Amino acid sequence: MTDANSIADLLACPRCDRTPLEETDTGHRCPGCKTEFPSVSDIPWLFADPDAALGEWRRRLHFAIQQLVHEESAVADSLKQNDLLPSTQRRLELLLAANEEHRKALTALLAPLDIGAMQEAYASHLAMRTRLPSDQGLNTYYHNVHRDWVWGDEENTASVELIVAALGDAEVGDCLILGAGAGRLAYDLHKRTDAKRTVVVDFNPMLSMVAQAMYRGDSLELYEFPIAPSSLENVAVRQTLQAPEAADAGLHLVLADVLRAPFAKGSFDTVITPWLIDILSEDLRIFSKRINNLIGKNGRWISFGSLAFEHPDRGRRYSPDEVSDIAVEAGFAEPTLHEATIPYMCSPLSRHGRRERVVTFRADKADKIKAPARHKALPDWIVVGKEPVPILPAFQTQTMSTRIYAFIMSLIDGKRSIEDMAKHLEQQRLMPREEAVPAIRSFLVRMYDDSQRNPNL
Repeated sequence: MTDANSIADLLACPRCDRTPLEETDTGHRCPGCKTEFPSVSDIPWLFADPDAALGEWRRRLHFAIQQLVHEESAVADSLKQNDLLPSTQRRLELLLAANEEHRKALTALLAPLDIGAMQEAYASHLAMRTRLPSDQGLNTYYHNVHRDWVWGDEENTASVELIVAALGDAEVGDCLILGAGAGRLAYDLHKRTDAKRTVVVDFNPMLSMVAQAMYRGDSLELYEFPIAPSSLENVAVRQTLQAPEAADAGLHLVLADVLRAPFAKGSFDTVITPWLIDILSEDLRIFSKRINNLIGKNGRWISFGSLAFEHPDRGRRYSPDEVSDIAVEAGFAEPTLHEATIPYMCSPLSRHGRRERVVTFRADKADKIKAPARHKALPDWIVVGKEPVPILPAFQTQTMSTRIYAFIMSLIDGKRSIEDMAKHLEQQRLMPREEAVPAIRSFLVRMYDDSQRNPNL
């Protein structure tokens, strides 16, 4: 009989190709590659390079705290102005107090990361293979925290209903939710379905620690900073986050990278990917095969989200029809796609919010397929450093741009005009004067705009 309070039989090493993990007093250990995986706030920390990932998140926490300190300083400076409207002064005072309290609350929530242990030399070159997305910080999805646990009942209910409808009469069994964010969808699905165990995976420790508190039945006091406050008083509002009740047994949190998922082959009956497959760095044609390998016989894959594939490679801007073909290529029966319009991020405190047309599909596993090679975030010529660096077109363009911009910067002495600088570029045979003038002006406009946005940098 499955133990709802344990997921030990589901776990496998994300570093050495799925060796079963052993539980230890401090977390988990791989007997194959000898890697020790800690627990952070009692949540398994199962990144392929656990020490490097921990160091990176400590660095990001430190950066997030410094950003808040900088924001407090900027607001305090604005308050010193003599000609403020009374309403403007009130808004700034609210922001100043809220930012200070938010910084303290965030620091307390993430204390298990132990920012004091951050070291400069935290990363090995191997860690570059599994690096965290550079555009994802602790606060990237902060607004979702309040959507999940304060005001998002309409959106949360619509989302879970669409997934329950896609499941139909299937037995959910052991369920894996990849990219679960602050955890409300997982919580609702675990209550609504007959899942034996629901494993909730995200790579952001702030979101997972919020979810952990909610699942325990605790409450959190965190400020909401609406994108477009509906009134002056709503510029920063302290909210109480709390689940309707503590989660049922069998709901488990794991911190990990979905591209190196730390689970045994064929260990799940249901895999759910909410708002995920269109934002991954890895091609869906590869990732869908990883999904197949996580699902056992007669299992299923449920995907939910907008399917907005914004990728530099035009070939990877997949339409829903192409997503269906990719699922079939990856060993699934042809999925059934369903579209619906639901509310999206409609905070009562904000004028910002919209209706989003989402696509939900269910793809039943039809065939076993060979697992793709382990995900590498960067090529060997960067990671190992022994192979020649290729002359990529982007590198060539950047080389010329860097030369020109560096030369322009060297010419700024408080005396030369744009016309003077253009003459120098022409003399150095970098570009004709008629091209140099608009190029310099465009560069200086960007520099000036940046200086106005960040006057203290």
